[in-house]
Amino acid sequence: MLAKIAVADYMSRHPVTVGPDTEVSLAFKKMLDHKITSVPVVDSHGKLLGIFSEKDGMKIVIESAYNQSMTGKVSEFMTPTPLVVDVEESLVDVAAKFQNSPIRSFPVFQDGAMVGMISRVDVLRALVSAH
Repeated sequence: MLAKIAVADYMSRHPVTVGPDTEVSLAFKKMLDHKITSVPVVDSHGKLLGIFSEKDGMKIVIESAYNQSMTGKVSEFMTPTPLVVDVEESLVDVAAKFQNSPIRSFPVFQDGAMVGMISRVDVLRALVSAH
């Protein structure tokens, strides 16, 4: 049954995003306020430049222990070429990608443009809804 459910059915259609010049502290605040594990980094036209995730944040924690500061731009720490999924992919295919990746959410694309985000929690929500 899950093989017939598409990413489009469970993705977040209005993801929280940040720009490349966003201060990392502001990006963390957005992530915490929205209870999300990553934010797409987009340019002024909405084009995906990368992903800033909790994992990227761990680099900042370690660095701040040495220089006593938590400053910097998201672009300095983001993952510049994130894995992405297509809006028509099945949730089973996306679950396999999650299983083989430490990433907890993927940008969703349709016709070359980012149209949302899908997380591990979204896939689990689909599983529960299907039963």
